[in-house]
Amino acid sequence: MANLKEIKNRITSISSTMQITSAMKMVSAAKLKRAQDAITQMRPYAEKLQEILGNLSATLDLSENAYSEQREVKNAYIIAVTSNRGLCGGFNNNVIKKVNALKAGEYAQYNTKIISIGKKANDVFGKDALNVRPEGIGAAEDMFNDLTFERSSEVAQYLMDVFAAGSVDKVVVIYNKFKNAALQEVMEEQFLPIVANDEEGGAAAGDYIFEPSKSEIVEDLLPKSLKIQLFKALLDSHASEHGARMTAMHKATDNAGELKRDLTLQYNKARQAAITNEILEIVGGAEALNG
Repeated sequence: MANLKEIKNRITSISSTMQITSAMKMVSAAKLKRAQDAITQMRPYAEKLQEILGNLSATLDLSENAYSEQREVKNAYIIAVTSNRGLCGGFNNNVIKKVNALKAGEYAQYNTKIISIGKKANDVFGKDALNVRPEGIGAAEDMFNDLTFERSSEVAQYLMDVFAAGSVDKVVVIYNKFKNAALQEVMEEQFLPIVANDEEGGAAAGDYIFEPSKSEIVEDLLPKSLKIQLFKALLDSHASEHGARMTAMHKATDNAGELKRDLTLQYNKARQAAITNEILEIVGGAEALNG
């Protein structure tokens, strides 16, 4: 059994850890509220726009919409979206595992490269020969230090440019979709080419009256829609990060409290045993003197 000093030092250490985890939980809870509001307000608009985008793409031919061109996949990009910081459970590892699984499985036959958004992804894939660091769009791995539509649009524009130029044939985004504070779902979402809506009432809706003209829609609406889709994924990941960290810190605080109670009980038992042993020694010494 550990001596009293060792147990007391462990109790002090755990108490300090509890203060840190509790503070991190409160900070994440405050940030989660703002991040959750941002994604819940953005998601209905982005999803409806994506639906319109799919219907519109089905009515355009390749000469009018280069972003819907379905070609043989030889070169692919995987956008790995993680956080800048850890201590959020399996949030980052789930994305990294998904990317590695795609690289080793479905995308093994392609020339696959990775763009890291978030420092944790960059730490894993940054030294990988397959990692891409696009020039002229800033540090993508630092995106969450200042998450704005303008910064995410730079990445989206780069992806659209390389796809239109034929340098890449497929782009997918791997990120955590926010469900609630305790649940995040790893998503694999195709960014390019645009997936046309071939369901009944979708592609068949070729009776659209275009106002403004088709060319103006292609030049303005389609790029803006793609930029919004990427921004939505980043907002989802941002909210998921704070939810995952709040949950992880809540569990860590509870576990630390339970461990502290166990150690306190162990400390009290050890102290009582030491006191009892001292009393026995005193009584034994007194009886020896009297005997």
